[in-house]
Amino acid sequence: MGSNSFGNIFRFTTWGESHGPAIGVVIDGCPAGLALSEEDLWVDLARRAPGINSLTSPRKEPDQPQILSGVFEGKTTGAPISIMIQNRDVKSAPYDAVRQHLRPGHANFTYLSKYGIFDHRGGGRASGRETACRVMAGAVAKKFISQEGITVHAYIRQIGSVIAEELSDFQSPVYCPDPVASQKMVAELERVKAEGDSLGGVVEFIVEGVPVGLGDPVYDKLEARLAYALLSLPATKGFEIGEGFASAAKQGSDYNDLFEKEDDRVVTTTNRAGGVLGGISTGMPIVGRVVFKPTSSIAKAQKTLTTEGERGVLELPSSLRVDPCVALRGVVVIEAMVALVMADALLMNRCVKLRS
Repeated sequence: MGSNSFGNIFRFTTWGESHGPAIGVVIDGCPAGLALSEEDLWVDLARRAPGINSLTSPRKEPDQPQILSGVFEGKTTGAPISIMIQNRDVKSAPYDAVRQHLRPGHANFTYLSKYGIFDHRGGGRASGRETACRVMAGAVAKKFISQEGITVHAYIRQIGSVIAEELSDFQSPVYCPDPVASQKMVAELERVKAEGDSLGGVVEFIVEGVPVGLGDPVYDKLEARLAYALLSLPATKGFEIGEGFASAAKQGSDYNDLFEKEDDRVVTTTNRAGGVLGGISTGMPIVGRVVFKPTSSIAKAQKTLTTEGERGVLELPSSLRVDPCVALRGVVVIEAMVALVMADALLMNRCVKLRS
């Protein structure tokens, strides 16, 4: 399995499995001198953690990070930053009952076909547990990009068929409501949970304070790196930036963002392109969305095959702990991956031209 790292200069590698003894991340390329402590990681880890309410998995993980290297006297040294979390609330036995079944929507079929082996306990490497490592790396990236005045916010835009309040032409500089934006969403989640089913969702993100010029055409365009980062997350099935797929229904005269002068800088009157033109940031807020599929693990019986190719029925044990909608805990993970892309883009941009 040779693809566990992301980034060009600000680069991170995650390791560990859902039910292994520990998970962790190694961050390379973070500039020296950044103030960093384990406390800086706690807030985002707590936002991602399971068991925070009745609509998330009841697994209880304290997610206490331990920085093992790369920080001295409270500041990064420029050396690789290694961070580890012990897995505490591991209950693997319930997964033995489904080990011999191909779980609809899950990765065990493809992993088994590709590698000939699969850690069935909680999904192993394919589990959403891996995203805790990304959140730790993202917390470091957030702190770094904040030095440049860049902030990242994400929020739930849609759960099932329930859509949150619409943005006004994507011009709002900040739109960051509560992660579950309405009681209609809560009611819909409680309904499908009671039915033993699940829902998908859409998470929207906004990046503010972005300078003009980030992104490296042609293969490292800023939106291409964002798509690559966000579609690498478990359960993601779609990405768009700006008005995205809705752009297909517009005419150029309705879609183009017109330029004007605001004080001493060039801005656009609208932001339908989502803050990126030609793969390079325009200085406007970067706005995009990510689609999460419904959680694959559901309580309803499903027809399937065994690993030996025989017909069977998959019925998950009631003791399995799952989320009815992974998008809820995906909000902070989206923020993390966007921040990591921005941190890498900032460092890449320092290499593009000679100083005048």
